Amino acid sequence: MDETPFGSMRISDLQEDDKPREKALSLGIRALSDAELIAIIFGGGLPGMSVIDMARSILRDCDGRVDNLARMSMNELMSKYKGVGPAKAVSLAAAFELGRRNSESAAVRVNPQIRSSNDVVELMSPVLSGLEYEEFWVLMLSRANRVTYKRCISQGGTAATVVDVKLLLKRAIDCLAEGIILVHNHPSGNHRPSGDDDSLTRRIKEGARILGINVLDHVIIAGPNSYSYNDEGRL
Repeated sequence: MDETPFGSMRISDLQEDDKPREKALSLGIRALSDAELIAIIFGGGLPGMSVIDMARSILRDCDGRVDNLARMSMNELMSKYKGVGPAKAVSLAAAFELGRRNSESAAVRVNPQIRSSNDVVELMSPVLSGLEYEEFWVLMLSRANRVTYKRCISQGGTAATVVDVKLLLKRAIDCLAEGIILVHNHPSGNHRPSGDDDSLTRRIKEGARILGINVLDHVIIAGPNSYSYNDEGRL
């Protein structure tokens, strides 16, 4: 059964000036508000509530921030918002994922050179900042500090991820890396390293030193904030 109940207001039922599809075609997609973009994705609203009003209500609940909405799982969307069923939840998640992949592709230049932790954040934020679980990545660098490979070493829960140091170093050797940069995210928004982060950094650095590989930095990305072990003088 379709998730949009009989009598709900669809985009086609709106006044001409309120139709986001027509507005996008006449003025361009960038002319649309966040609520109008979500309305296009949803397609239909609730009985007595237009799809645009429904989108506005959801955005208000997210403090008007699209990034807060993007962090929600599909199950959370369906359980929290009346009228959001599997079709709407999957469509919205797909739109956010496509945007994330586009940002990731745009951020990856041909062998970008890492000059500072800011370069690491610019490269990896599109990949990690919107995730609701932890991922641990390694950037493999050439002698000129150019990124030759990116590897996701592990995925975990909302508070931690298990990293196999031997597997990490094996991948660095396979990529003939001269140096490596460790990167992971904190979905909690707290960018400060934990005791486990410190311990893991030490173990990776010690193992890499034996193999003649330099650990140049360990960067933690937490939404708009980040932490660099190198910048803090801890490597």
